[in-house]
Amino acid sequence: MAGPGVGFALRFDFRNPESAGTAMADRYAAALDMAEWADGLGCTRITVSEHHGAADGYLPSPVQMLAAMAARTQRVRFLVAALIAPFHDPLRLAEELAVLDNISRGRVDVIVAGGYVREEFTMFGVPTKERAQRVTEVVTTLKSAFAGRPFGYRGRTVRVTPAPFRAGGPSVLLGGSSEPAARRAARIADGFVPSVPEVWEHYRDESRKLGRPDPGPSPVGPNRVVALARDPDEGWARMAPFFLHETNAYGEWQAQDDVAAPFRTADGVAELRRGDQYRVLTPERFVAELKAAETPFTQFHPLCGGMPMELAWSSLRLFEREVLPAFG
Repeated sequence: MAGPGVGFALRFDFRNPESAGTAMADRYAAALDMAEWADGLGCTRITVSEHHGAADGYLPSPVQMLAAMAARTQRVRFLVAALIAPFHDPLRLAEELAVLDNISRGRVDVIVAGGYVREEFTMFGVPTKERAQRVTEVVTTLKSAFAGRPFGYRGRTVRVTPAPFRAGGPSVLLGGSSEPAARRAARIADGFVPSVPEVWEHYRDESRKLGRPDPGPSPVGPNRVVALARDPDEGWARMAPFFLHETNAYGEWQAQDDVAAPFRTADGVAELRRGDQYRVLTPERFVAELKAAETPFTQFHPLCGGMPMELAWSSLRLFEREVLPAFG
């Protein structure tokens, strides 16, 4: 088990570009093994994400993936970050999440977002101008469904069964990178998880206007990827193509919207190494950085950008064998 002085989380999006040379079934199997491994070491959270029609196979079905992970674990909590509301039937989604909540025995929370990739809206035939309306309907439907009672839905009375395992069901948070999303979260959701820290103050302001307690400063920091290697230069040489694929794939999507976003396209590995979004560290340096932190915590993205499974495992094993013992 992880020592009391350090915490860690995992996230997965299952990008699997052709250049990775990996069968998707094998990548899914590796992630399930990693979830079980992490659960045994005291991992606090595993996050999965959702996108559709991506050339690299980005995960389109987070609920199904978390059901598989929940069956392999006992304690770790799960988060969907984010569930793209405009592409889901609200009632069917409520049913699926209620089942998942029972499978996991109440270990699931969801972040609902409006989406931003134009090709996805075309794929599902959803006008982008309907994003806010659809997000609001999904959030309000989930919260009503999880109460376990009949409720009004599109002019009729419905009831979603089974009831969630956890009273009130999964927490329904709202994600986003704009002021309207932040203020909407204060009005209808259980919380707000901004894509970028800059919009948090709008959520804070709206919460105060509604007479709620001040949620305080943003809990969300920069989106960074850390991997471990005994030789960072060798690690960079092996991992850089996958880091580059991730940032450029996200960057191309996010360039479609003129909003603040955590990813930008990069010209090459040298540009990535000059920044701090992707870092390859020795276990010794990582221990020193964690010990200097007020609250030692890290989130790994082990299969980042199509990372080969053996390379991902080498980083995780260094964390297990040379970082965690320094805190236990």
